Amino acid sequence: MAAQSQFEELARQLSAIGAVKRDLARVLPAHCPAGSAAVLTLLDRHGEMRMSRLAELLAVDMSVTSRHVAHVAERGWIDRAPDPCDKRSRILRLNPAGRALLEELSERYTQTLAGALDDWSDDEVGQLNTMLARLRSSFGDCRARAPHHFEHDATQAPVAVPAMPATPA
Repeated sequence: MAAQSQFEELARQLSAIGAVKRDLARVLPAHCPAGSAAVLTLLDRHGEMRMSRLAELLAVDMSVTSRHVAHVAERGWIDRAPDPCDKRSRILRLNPAGRALLEELSERYTQTLAGALDDWSDDEVGQLNTMLARLRSSFGDCRARAPHHFEHDATQAPVAVPAMPATPA
């Protein structure tokens, strides 16, 4: 296991990642804030779903989720249809306009990362991807064992980094 000082430095570095996330969020168009991008990204990644499932994936309160969904629906990026199992609920699904926006966002993020990391080798970028994926996996394993240690402030929307459109899981 790494030394305590290594974990302390890792904590400082992870805290500083907030600045990177804020810089990435700045490339979003004014009409698509981070919460909206997160909604579109999750619908693309996971396919159609109820708002309750989306709130769970966003790890925010239903009222926050509802505001994000209203924003993307008003702009025509998602469709809301009655749930055949429960007419009081709605099924949310990404539509072609939303997919087109996600492609634009992905291009913006990719170009921003490429510019910021232009002096990194392909191998270094690959190592970072591998290590970040491993870090996320480690926290996922830890969360499964002790979910009460990972509470989230439900009033804050996550900053999502849209990925290239993925096949729904």
